[in-house]
Amino acid sequence: MTRPVLVVADQLGRRVPGGIGTYAIGLLQGLGATKNDSLEISVLARRLRRTPAGWGGPDRVVPAGLALRTSIIPPRVRTVAWDLGLLTVPTRYGIVHAVSTAAPPTREPSALVVTVHDLAWRRYPDTTTARGRRWHEGALQRALRRARAFVVPSQLVAGDLVAAGASHETVWVIPEGSDHLASPDDEGAGQLLERLGVDGPYLLSVSTLEPRKNLRRLAAAYALARPRLPEPWPLVVVGPGGWGDPRLGVDLAGSEGVVLAGAVPPGVLSSLYRGARSFLYVPLTEGYGLPPLEAMRCGAPVVASAAVPSVQEGRTDPPAILVDPLDVASIADGIVCVSTDENRRVSLVERGQALAAERTWAAAARCHLELWKSLG
Repeated sequence: MTRPVLVVADQLGRRVPGGIGTYAIGLLQGLGATKNDSLEISVLARRLRRTPAGWGGPDRVVPAGLALRTSIIPPRVRTVAWDLGLLTVPTRYGIVHAVSTAAPPTREPSALVVTVHDLAWRRYPDTTTARGRRWHEGALQRALRRARAFVVPSQLVAGDLVAAGASHETVWVIPEGSDHLASPDDEGAGQLLERLGVDGPYLLSVSTLEPRKNLRRLAAAYALARPRLPEPWPLVVVGPGGWGDPRLGVDLAGSEGVVLAGAVPPGVLSSLYRGARSFLYVPLTEGYGLPPLEAMRCGAPVVASAAVPSVQEGRTDPPAILVDPLDVASIADGIVCVSTDENRRVSLVERGQALAAERTWAAAARCHLELWKSLG
């Protein structure tokens, strides 16, 4: 039997798991649904936490067949100890797979695998904090020294990682799944839209309110496109606040027709995807880009930045209208096209759903199992 595998996934216990948490949850769901007779898999996650509804945490998402391991050491303290090399994981685990560059050092004979989601702080340094750049760069250098293999979600990130010093042979490109969405909560979504004053068709965008997501240009493009739409449909922006210009949220909310919904429950998000006239996603850079793939799965036609790999890599005819994220006029033209060309809309929906159907977490899990076995 291959030696045991430990998946390091502290993000599972966070109130808002974020993109890395979504990857971890999807991967574990895929592993739970995939036949595996040769690997014993455990999951290391932060301690359970008390919520108004009772105890919450990683036990809610770790499927049967995978063992949950928790630590008495708080996650932030553990990460610092890993960074300094003061704490390792037991050598009984033949493979240690960290779902981000917050990864523990390992001792022989254990092999470390690290998932690198993007190198955005190198591509656009101004879109993260100086402190964030220092930590990410340090974490990347530690991973390059310590890891036996890397998982990346796209060829774009693979190229960046090789340029940073990884060897081609150690980098595995494994696309992420799209079948993690919760069951739609139409009632909850309806109540939310009513509170926001949205009555009828709407455009949708989903992202954290932070510089890399390019929301100022999106709002400017929407302002250009709005008079050219069949009706002045509102743009609903879903997502939590992030770092950066503290006026971003205020300015967006002050843009005519732009409605900020904040973070929403998973079921409400699924319903919003299903009900959107179109989905708009134009970040400056993205390692993969789950939101447009989620929207496609729910039947929304997509306008996406040409910097988003999830909807275009490996395809000569991507199932999205691709725009230049630095060009407001290009984004506006994409919004108008997806809103007015019915034949194009139908084609985008059909091809988008076909792409999303191919991207499953079971497929991603099988690739991870193949990688782990190759190192065993």
